[in-house]
Amino acid sequence: MKKDADLQRDVIAELAWDPRVESNAIGVAVRDGVVTLTGHLDSFAEKHAAARAARRVSGVQAIAVELDVKLAHDHQRNDTEIALGIEQALRWNTMVPTSTVRVSVDHGWVNLQGEVDWDYERRAVEGAIRPLRGVVGISNELTVRPSIKVADVSQRIEDALKRQAIREAQHIRVSVEDSTVKLTGSVKSAKERDAVQLIAWSAPGVRAVVNELRVD
Repeated sequence: MKKDADLQRDVIAELAWDPRVESNAIGVAVRDGVVTLTGHLDSFAEKHAAARAARRVSGVQAIAVELDVKLAHDHQRNDTEIALGIEQALRWNTMVPTSTVRVSVDHGWVNLQGEVDWDYERRAVEGAIRPLRGVVGISNELTVRPSIKVADVSQRIEDALKRQAIREAQHIRVSVEDSTVKLTGSVKSAKERDAVQLIAWSAPGVRAVVNELRVD
């Protein structure tokens, strides 16, 4: 396991490496493998990119994102303008089922409600909105309705872990109940933990994923 000082150095280097992030505006603190990011950024998209950059670093156990979004003057828009921009962005995105997604905006904070058939659609909605000017945050409350009832979801997920060469697949336990997948066991990194969760969400019929994987 990396020392906190080494992990802090690696996270700072990864933030500086990512061209989407203004690394000089971000403070990095590490304690017992938990990384805390602080500071003020110009956009929500940059905040998201910073969190993803930190999560890529080997040895990170968890991330606390305490970054504030303070929009630059040319990024400021009123809620009506933001809502219209969101409507247009979703309409042009072929991966988004616009008829089932409800959007509200309050002082730049976007709330998403409704149902979709797949988790990738849920993520596509958020991904289409994240880079829009004026957005300071997103509450993604979209739910995934099970479109297919599959008795062997657990086995399918385990097979996918093996196909995608998740290194610690033998230490991951998968259980399924009422379309909810529960992941327990251990992995080597936060990035690997996220990858396993994404695999679980990709299984047909999955409505929720409870990720209790430990990072050892």
